[in-house]
Amino acid sequence: MRVSLVSLVVDEYDRAIEFFVGVLGFELVEDSPSLTNDGRAKRWVVVRPPGAETGLLLTRADGEEQAAASGNQTGGRVGFFLHADDFDAQYRRMVEAGVEFLGEPRTEPYGRVVVFRDIAGNKWDLLGPR
Repeated sequence: MRVSLVSLVVDEYDRAIEFFVGVLGFELVEDSPSLTNDGRAKRWVVVRPPGAETGLLLTRADGEEQAAASGNQTGGRVGFFLHADDFDAQYRRMVEAGVEFLGEPRTEPYGRVVVFRDIAGNKWDLLGPR
């Protein structure tokens, strides 16, 4: 078994695609029309880092409860972890693109790390080797 997708609630598909693909460098794996369980139009949008098996299913908030979860899917904790082989290059790319960082990069026993927010406001760790 493996985890293939993790759902990430976003406000708007195209802005989220631009962030994950244009800013973070993910691949757009799929962007297909789909329907909700009650027949309304939606999109099936999957992005993932190059070479990764697990992707993000970008899901547009549907209703007040989901809209309230957008940007806070993990209760304010870091809930997503992006590993970069070249930490410094990825960090520079993200800084230049205007990504919001919550501090400066630091070195921990497990490697380099800095916390950032995605397009919805969720906290991520950008991680790299020591």
